[in-house]
Amino acid sequence: MTPAIDAPAGDPVARTQHRITRVRVSTGLAGILGLVVLLVLSIALSLMIGSGSVPLSDVWQGVFSPDRSVEGQLIMQELRIPRTVAGLLAGAGLGLAGAVIQGVTRNPLADPGLLGINAGASAAVVFALGWLGLTSADVYIWFGFLGAALAATLVYGIGSLGREGATPVKLALAGQAASAALLALTTAMLLKDTETYDRYRFWQVGSLVGRDSAVLGQAAPFIAVGVVLALLLGPQLNALALGDDVARGLGQKVGLVRVVSAVAVVLLTGAATVVAGPIAFVGLVVPHAARMLAGADYRWLIPYSLLLAPSLLLVSDVLGRLIARPGELQVGIITAAVGAIPFILLVRRRKMAEL
Repeated sequence: MTPAIDAPAGDPVARTQHRITRVRVSTGLAGILGLVVLLVLSIALSLMIGSGSVPLSDVWQGVFSPDRSVEGQLIMQELRIPRTVAGLLAGAGLGLAGAVIQGVTRNPLADPGLLGINAGASAAVVFALGWLGLTSADVYIWFGFLGAALAATLVYGIGSLGREGATPVKLALAGQAASAALLALTTAMLLKDTETYDRYRFWQVGSLVGRDSAVLGQAAPFIAVGVVLALLLGPQLNALALGDDVARGLGQKVGLVRVVSAVAVVLLTGAATVVAGPIAFVGLVVPHAARMLAGADYRWLIPYSLLLAPSLLLVSDVLGRLIARPGELQVGIITAAVGAIPFILLVRRRKMAEL
């Protein structure tokens, strides 16, 4: 192993390089193993805990050898397993999308929810479902991608206005304004009639309830492609952290990296929103938590986010089942409550830094 070298105090590039390269392989692998254990425990909790009581024997049999004539095992097959898979897919998509956005923009406030990307995807899907009558998952998923891309373009355009360009706080404020407008638009479209609202109100906040295998099957390949792209972007995002000029000097094609990053974010966010609706704050909180564990090296930060985000989403969903028992709170409400405090602290830190 190369010995650690103290970064020169007055050289910001050297300080960034020092932060990026300080993670040892053994430490990184140990962290991944710990997060795998956490994810397995989160999956187990999601399968075992629900609004109704299912014996542990039925939980086990319902996963590995189901008999649909047994009520508990039928509940596992029809409700809890699809719900858990939805949490895994949506969590992976949102967590990685947040990590990639924060890396490519060097903006600690970047998040698919805060930047309105989730809301854009949700509004486009509701338009396809409620107004165009396109109820097939293999059709309306493309509206999710389109809505995510248009929302991202709109927010970045608004946030870039002015001489100072797209600062983190401006992008966050533009994203919140766009999210509010798109949520209002989504609500207006849902109020078309009672049947539309009852069937698609899921898209207002975000939930893991009622996801069928067709939706999960359509979204999974796109999330898988996004995961691969995000993992491949790790070294390039490390170079971008040093600044565009330094990254070019290191041989990186900055424009291509940004395009690939945008494609990854749209795929991850659009598919995750199709699966679980516009769940906010997962993409904000998870990369920061992963950074506390793995440092600033995106070669580690991205796989850490990939494992940590589904755990957060599944545990939040379990909390939603327990808090309002025998009813439930939608997981989007829980993640908003969890993410609000870190968001406020980050905004205050950025404002103090800009004074």
